Amino acid sequence: MIDRRALLKQSGVAVATLGMASAFAPLRALADNVTLPFGNGERPLGKYPQKRPLIVMTSRPPQLETPFSVFNEGVITPNDAFFVRYHLAGLPLDIDPDTFTLEVKGKVDKPLKLSLAALKQMPSTEIVAVNQCSGNSRGFFEPRVAGGQLGNGAMGNARWKGVPLKAVLDRAGVQKGARQVTFNGLDGPIVDKTPDFVKALDVDQARDGEVMLAYAMNGQDLPFLNGFPLRLVVPGYYGTSTSAIAPSPAPRPSRRSRSDASRCAPSSPVSPTAAKCRPVGRSC
Repeated sequence: MIDRRALLKQSGVAVATLGMASAFAPLRALADNVTLPFGNGERPLGKYPQKRPLIVMTSRPPQLETPFSVFNEGVITPNDAFFVRYHLAGLPLDIDPDTFTLEVKGKVDKPLKLSLAALKQMPSTEIVAVNQCSGNSRGFFEPRVAGGQLGNGAMGNARWKGVPLKAVLDRAGVQKGARQVTFNGLDGPIVDKTPDFVKALDVDQARDGEVMLAYAMNGQDLPFLNGFPLRLVVPGYYGTSTSAIAPSPAPRPSRRSRSDASRCAPSSPVSPTAAKCRPVGRSC
C-alpha cells in the first residue's frame, strides 16, 4: 500500500502532517537550477518520491520535465527520470494494490470489477512505446501560446507490460451501437467547479489489440507519479491518450487527461474532440 508516510520516508523528508497543498511540492529542495533556452526559462530542480532530480515546472499539480541529458543514457528512459504531467492536483495518496479494482460498465453485456491480481492473471503483452505530452516544446513557440512552457523533456520511451484493453472489453461484451470508450482517473480537482478530465477512444481503436492496460514499466511496477497501479497506454498517439484508467457511467465531452487508474465505459455518442487526435509516431 502506498501512503503519505511511505512516500515521505522514501524521499528522505520527515513531516508530521501532510496537507494537499504541500504533498507534492518538491520534497527535497535542491540548490541547482537549470535555464531552458527560451524566455523565462529558469527552472528549479526538485526531488520527488521514486524520482531523481527533475526539472520542476509546477508543483501543484506536479509537472516534472526530464533533463535532456537523460536521453543520452540509452533508448529506454529510466523510470526515475520519466517525466510527470498531471492536470488535476488532487492526487490519490492512499492506494492499496490489494483492494484496487478496475471497473468496466456502460454499454456492456456484463459489467466488470477486476482486481489488479485478476488483471495480472490474464495473458499479458509488452510494447516499447514513446509517451509524449502534446505540449512538449511549447516553450519554444513564438509568439507564446497558453499552457505549460515546456522544453524538450516532456517525453520518454518505456517498455510497457499489461493486458490488452481489447481482452477486457471482450470479456465485458461491448454492446452493438457503442461508439466510444471513456476513461477516468483517480486524481481529482481541488475546487468543486473544476471540470473532470476524461479521455475517450473510439471503440475500434480501443479494441485494436495494441491499446494496453499497463501495470509495469521497464520491468517494474509503475511509479506512483506515472500511474501506479494501472494506466492506459495508447501507442502512436499523444500522451493525452496515454492516461490513467477509469470508465464513467455516462459519456462526457473528452478533455485532456493525465491521471492514474480505474474505470472504463463504452458509450453511444461520439465526442467532438476525440476525432482531433492524430498519430505522432511510435518507437520500435
